[in-house]
Amino acid sequence: MRKVQMPEFSARLKELRREKRVKQKDMAAILECTENHYQQIEYGNINVPSLTLEALADYFGVSTDYLLGRSDDRRTL
Repeated sequence: MRKVQMPEFSARLKELRREKRVKQKDMAAILECTENHYQQIEYGNINVPSLTLEALADYFGVSTDYLLGRSDDRRTL
């Protein structure tokens, strides 16, 4: 299977984390993964499972469509 890059997701995740002034190690703790694993998610090297995507959207108060770059509207339904 070909690796799929998601640059929009990576950029938005980093932007949201910085806006909230949260460090990568803190995000790793929230997601219950290693700091290196979280960094790889943020760099776009790991595609996240749907439950992780949902958890990230809930944490940042945005829609999953916004995180994925499918919408520019941050609001959730």
